[in-house]
Amino acid sequence: MRHHSWPLSTWALLGSLAAGCGASHSHVTWTEASPREEAPLVTSAPEAPPLRASADPKAFAARYPNPALCEAAARRLQAESRDEGWAALKACIELTPFTQIRALLGGAWAQDLSVRPDAASLIARVVAQRGGSVSGELQYLQERKIPIFSLASAVERPDTYKGRYVMLRARVADQRSEGEKPTVWLVEHTLASVETNAPVGLGETYDISSISSGDMGGQTQLTGPGQLGGSVSTRERSSVTTTRKHYDNISDETGREALGRLQGADPFLEARRDYVFLARFDGVRLTSGGTDDDAEAPRIPVLTIVSYHSPQALVVY
Repeated sequence: MRHHSWPLSTWALLGSLAAGCGASHSHVTWTEASPREEAPLVTSAPEAPPLRASADPKAFAARYPNPALCEAAARRLQAESRDEGWAALKACIELTPFTQIRALLGGAWAQDLSVRPDAASLIARVVAQRGGSVSGELQYLQERKIPIFSLASAVERPDTYKGRYVMLRARVADQRSEGEKPTVWLVEHTLASVETNAPVGLGETYDISSISSGDMGGQTQLTGPGQLGGSVSTRERSSVTTTRKHYDNISDETGREALGRLQGADPFLEARRDYVFLARFDGVRLTSGGTDDDAEAPRIPVLTIVSYHSPQALVVY
């Protein structure tokens, strides 16, 4: 058998180690080492507990970069608690530029929209944030069987719509106090699309003038034979301009007016500004000079204003 030959330095090192151990008479006791406890493997950061919108609506809405994600989070909360889900939805609508009316009127919130007392006000706010095109939005609401109606329908059949919600875009013409509650005079408006031609790029203008002179001979009854001289000047102008069609939404009066009762004086409800009003229809009232027996006497609808919202400049279709 072949033995490995160790170098002399290696043997010397082993001998010194053996001598040291014998001189110190130290005894080494070997014990089984306890296995080291390994830390659990963490694959992701622990999920933060869900934030309750009822406790801090602003903080809840601020967690989401857009209203669509905020509404989706509200639906997830609804699975745990309908009250928390509704509070989350309110935070999304009131604290973000929420325009997703189809998501609001979808099946997830149908039950809440039918029983929550503030549901109609939330719908009116969304309509205002979509630009305040009330006539078009009311058509979609009625397709979904949402009991909010137009002022025109209420005026035509006041007995049928008395006590129901109406929504209108209107401008405050005047505000007066009748007893403890102030009353505002509302002039209904609607959005109409107007076509205009706006110049685009550079235009060209041509201006040409010419002068012609000469003599003309002849005979007239007054002067007899003779010759006339003079000049004739002409001028020609033309222009070429490139335009592009633009369509703007213009607020125009419908011809309908109404009296709106407020719960108290409101300094933020300014005159000569458009608002989207949600109101309860209280019937019609005779104007001055009319009698109850006269079916043709002028009448004006009376409303109890529930909420009002400033419409955004851009209309969402």
